[in-house]
Amino acid sequence: MSQRSAPGHEAPEASDDIREQAMRLAARLEPRINQLARLVIERQRAKVPGFDRLPGDMQDLEVASTARQAIRSVLRCTQSLADSEAEVFRERAAQRAAEGVALVGLLRSYHVGAEALTDALCAAARPGEEAALLWLVRHQFRTVNAMVEQVTEAYLMEMADHQRAGRELAAALVRGDAPQEVAARCGLPLEPGYLVLSVRAPVLQEPVAARRLLHQVLSRLAPSAEGRELSLPDDQGGHILLPLGTPHADLVRHLSTGLPRPVIAGAALAATPGDVPAAAEQARRIAAVARTPGVHRLQDVLLDYHLAGSQDSAAELAALLDPLDRHVGLIETVAAFLDCDLDRRRTARALKVHPNTVDNRLARTAELTGLYPQTTRGVQLFGAALTLRRLAEGSTTGFISG
Repeated sequence: MSQRSAPGHEAPEASDDIREQAMRLAARLEPRINQLARLVIERQRAKVPGFDRLPGDMQDLEVASTARQAIRSVLRCTQSLADSEAEVFRERAAQRAAEGVALVGLLRSYHVGAEALTDALCAAARPGEEAALLWLVRHQFRTVNAMVEQVTEAYLMEMADHQRAGRELAAALVRGDAPQEVAARCGLPLEPGYLVLSVRAPVLQEPVAARRLLHQVLSRLAPSAEGRELSLPDDQGGHILLPLGTPHADLVRHLSTGLPRPVIAGAALAATPGDVPAAAEQARRIAAVARTPGVHRLQDVLLDYHLAGSQDSAAELAALLDPLDRHVGLIETVAAFLDCDLDRRRTARALKVHPNTVDNRLARTAELTGLYPQTTRGVQLFGAALTLRRLAEGSTTGFISG
């Protein structure tokens, strides 16, 4: 048996006899292509993470069709993929990228398919065909490698296009710059509303580190967003736009553990796409005044946010007292308690009630609002809320003089 070396790093060429034997061996499997494709699907379902969660029509029609095409390409014993064959795999890879299928799973599916076909070739080989089998397996390696190269390139190109389009849509939403037109042009859907995050590090970082942090946060949140997240980086980190129904508990869980460095995230709701610019600015201000790592909503940093000169917090700050309106004496007791420097006995004398009544009313206030008037934070927030309500009612005098 004579062999000559092919240029580059390809496997040695086979003699004409070995090639003819290999072609006969391959031909014995061609009538079984449909059966082999089904076997490949079964193995992919067992060995490729997430494959079993793909839609049934994708598994049984599209993936099966791609498997048949790949098997046919190997069994034809050609030296390289034809342009038309390569285009089939590129189109499928771009489609999988657009659908959010992970690249690692997509590539593994090709290798699992190659393993199944190798087993079938070994089972079909007859005594004396060992050299032909070896040549055919080597040929399969070259063909699968060519497929994987085409698939990877097409997938990454589609992902780059998708990310570019997503960033363009995120910018249009954050700036309020005709997002409907941008979404239509990019072929991306607009959500009914968004949960807008502003992400930054607790300490100032270089722009590269800040954008890396945004990418890490985005990777953590992507499963909860089911591939519908958008992002817009900036020199401090950037904005992330999630579907409106993304649970707050998921944000807290994903951003409190597992990240290589701590992160501060301001969160604000945009009920419609048109509300995103205001929500993005609110989220940015929340992140700017937040003092500790974690996810912060407006109510978490309400006083700091308001004192920073943000006018959009006044209504929510004043609304802290709303749960008390339906209960006689609670607002009056809180106001008196603050006016009396948190002295329950002085408060009781000012209100002409027993000190235990003051204690009961303050406990009920904490139950209704989640704020304790006896704490520093409670004093600050209740004091600011009472002031805003007095201003709204057109009076600058206190409820009770202590």
